[in-house]
Amino acid sequence: MLLPVIYLILGLVLLIKGADFLVDGAVSIARRLQISDLVIGLTVVAFGTSTPELFVNLLASFKGTTGIAVGNIVGSNIANIFLILGVCALIHPLSVSRGTVWKGIPFSLLAVIVLAITTNDPLLDATGPAVISRGDGLVLLSFFIIFLYYSFDVATEVPGLDSHTPAKKHRLSVSLLLTAGGLVSLSLGGKWIVDGAAAIALQLGMSEVVVGLTIVAIGTSLPELATSAVAVRRGNVEIAVGNVVGSNIFNIFLVLGISATVKPLPFPAGGNLDIMVVIAASLLLFLFMFTGLRRSLDRWEGAIFVIMYAAYIAYRVWAA
Repeated sequence: MLLPVIYLILGLVLLIKGADFLVDGAVSIARRLQISDLVIGLTVVAFGTSTPELFVNLLASFKGTTGIAVGNIVGSNIANIFLILGVCALIHPLSVSRGTVWKGIPFSLLAVIVLAITTNDPLLDATGPAVISRGDGLVLLSFFIIFLYYSFDVATEVPGLDSHTPAKKHRLSVSLLLTAGGLVSLSLGGKWIVDGAAAIALQLGMSEVVVGLTIVAIGTSLPELATSAVAVRRGNVEIAVGNVVGSNIFNIFLVLGISATVKPLPFPAGGNLDIMVVIAASLLLFLFMFTGLRRSLDRWEGAIFVIMYAAYIAYRVWAA
């Protein structure tokens, strides 16, 4: 039991540091190519924090542990809203722009609804097993392209996005080395996480899906937590919410889209419960924006999110 846990912990460390190296190197290269800070910031905040989920899912797909792949994405989206936004709101109330409330959050809700549709062919057509097919993956990637087009309009309304972009500019050789090192760390860390999680699931008698929904999901959500917490401390609370909302959209449309295109992903039995939790979390986040005098997630609402996440994890572990 000890060895899989060590693999899992070391994998998480490599995954998080690899994401840092990759983002640092990519930002430096982008600056040399004279790409605007707005574009860099949008990419760093949204895509950079989703690379751990992407690498874990790709490796899980190739190794055939698809339960971890699907559970990781759904579990990460639940953790992003209930845990990360809950913790950040406890630190400081999260006030957001009109664009995030009326465009970003509804788009993240659309993403999980599209996922629910693609995973419920047996209920809709009474045919075959539930699976996210290659065709479904291409549909998700198409939605991702639409999201990228529209997100630049939302990004112009986000104050402090430019200042949240890493400022370092390295020599080209250092930038390339950081990028390559980040990719290697992400690949190795992702492999160790998948291997360790699969071994833990086998030894504890838990399904790969449950391990993906809990341990792996929390681990791969740590970059989002770090990014959002830093944004809150800097006073850029809009970025904390935008980071989570953007990451949830990236996770479904990009990460699951690529994973399913590479290899179709069987949808686990009982997975609709977890999708309903994501839908409920997204709706609750939207509704909480209108409970006060301003568009914000207040401390008491953050506390509710954290309690709900603890209850969800406890239920998932108990049910397993």
